[in-house]
Amino acid sequence: MALHDPEDPSIGQVLTRLIADAKEYGRAEVDYYKTLAAARKNDAVTGLIAGVAAAVLGLGLVCALLVGLILTLATLIGPGLATLAVVLLTAAVIALLARMAIDRFRHAFRAQPGSKR
Repeated sequence: MALHDPEDPSIGQVLTRLIADAKEYGRAEVDYYKTLAAARKNDAVTGLIAGVAAAVLGLGLVCALLVGLILTLATLIGPGLATLAVVLLTAAVIALLARMAIDRFRHAFRAQPGSKR
């Protein structure tokens, strides 16, 4: 049976090294997640910019479509009636979409059965 080798580290030294290694591992994990969050933030910002640009261009497209519709109808029923017809039709579509949005939000945020809300 071998006795304790004087060159072997003591339990205290092993525990101290274990705690230091655990702290270093924890710091490395935190640094990893900070880097990951920064990369994802950059992706999100780029996506947001692209989405806003698409929305602005989409609004411009809808405006061009409505003006084109007015100009096309103006040759048939006159500019005043063409404008009125396009405005009323667009208002009806807006009202339907708004109603659908309200219904969907009410459905999404409805109280669950048995809740006290």
